[in-house]
Amino acid sequence: MTAKTYEQELRAAGFVAIAGVDEAGRGCLAGPLVVAAVILDPEVEFDKLTDSKLMSKKNRELTRTQIENTALAISVVEISAKEVDQIGIHKADIQGMRRALARLDVPTDFVITDGFSVDGLDRPSLAMKKGDKLCLSVSAASVMAKTHRDQLMLELDNQYPEYGFASHKGYGTQKHISALRKYGPTPIHRVTFVWNKDVQEAS
Repeated sequence: MTAKTYEQELRAAGFVAIAGVDEAGRGCLAGPLVVAAVILDPEVEFDKLTDSKLMSKKNRELTRTQIENTALAISVVEISAKEVDQIGIHKADIQGMRRALARLDVPTDFVITDGFSVDGLDRPSLAMKKGDKLCLSVSAASVMAKTHRDQLMLELDNQYPEYGFASHKGYGTQKHISALRKYGPTPIHRVTFVWNKDVQEAS
């Protein structure tokens, strides 16, 4: 079943406002976890929409603009590195999904999350493995989360130029780890992730 067909089946079953939810930055050493929720207009066609990681930067930006101009509702939230350290990445992910859904200004009939279920929602929901490839609304959330986070990391690169955030966006590349060993973590680093990478050695 294709992404388009799946959501068509849900709408045929009577669900109108279908919210897709996805995150960006789950495995990063620095920067926030960003979670987005999107309700797409079923009348709008997308030619290149898929998992944001599979799209070129140009197509992500063009698709983001199309989503912003046509979606019925969009919500993007940030979970700080400090909060990720305090509660752990999985709980932070679930909290982010809850917050993103709560901030949508259109009531949802059905929620599709990418991979992780969100217990206790007051509406039907489904955790879909590879949802960012199989469900258009989750793909849209993936694009919104990634483009928002990438822009944020570019801004943080200006604040902390020695870490190279503009190139690796906070992921644990060798360049990033080398900078951590030389300069130590910043306030926007996830300390629990940093120590798990053993970057404190050879400083």
